[in-house]
Amino acid sequence: MISELGIHDFGLFLLTGLVLNLTPGADTLLVVSRSAAGGWRHGVAAALGIQIGCLVHALAAALGVAALLAASATAFRVLTWVGAAYLVWLGWQMLRQGVKPAATRAAAPSTAGGVRAAFGQGLLTNVLNPKVSLFFLAFVPQFIDPAAASPLAAFLALGVAFDLTGGTWLLIVVALTVRLRSAVTPRITRWLNGVGGVLFLGLAWRLAFDRKGS
Repeated sequence: MISELGIHDFGLFLLTGLVLNLTPGADTLLVVSRSAAGGWRHGVAAALGIQIGCLVHALAAALGVAALLAASATAFRVLTWVGAAYLVWLGWQMLRQGVKPAATRAAAPSTAGGVRAAFGQGLLTNVLNPKVSLFFLAFVPQFIDPAAASPLAAFLALGVAFDLTGGTWLLIVVALTVRLRSAVTPRITRWLNGVGGVLFLGLAWRLAFDRKGS
């Protein structure tokens, strides 16, 4: 089935995708923070939002939207700044969570809005990062035969495969985080929120000012 779509070196694609998914980044950090703050429901919701956002980018790249972003420096920079601003907001919320007294932390923003908010954060964290579309545009075609009967079908199949491996990894992250959650003291939770907030601000800076993808 894979070869019939014009896809080659599928095993190498899966291995490369797995390595990329295992690399810590904004997605993993968000899932860890949501799982630690709200439990497995929040973690799974965030992971699901992230993976749907990833599929949006795969579809966008397959249909050529990513090519438009690559050709238009202005469109790319606008979306990049919007994504960076959202990461700044997430980082600020986590920093506020880290300095709140334990008595008021139950109503803190990290769990505000419940599962729906966790899903929305995961979705926006991914959708507002134009470099994900450009990643698909640069990475996926390497595994598609130029003479494939349906390059769009091959592209989407590889996008779904990459998404499934990433989703599986994030669910493992949720399970590990929830398992360790009961052993985490309030002081450590505050420390994790503080560190997570700083890391999100750093990711925002890198997204906004990293010229490699500009």
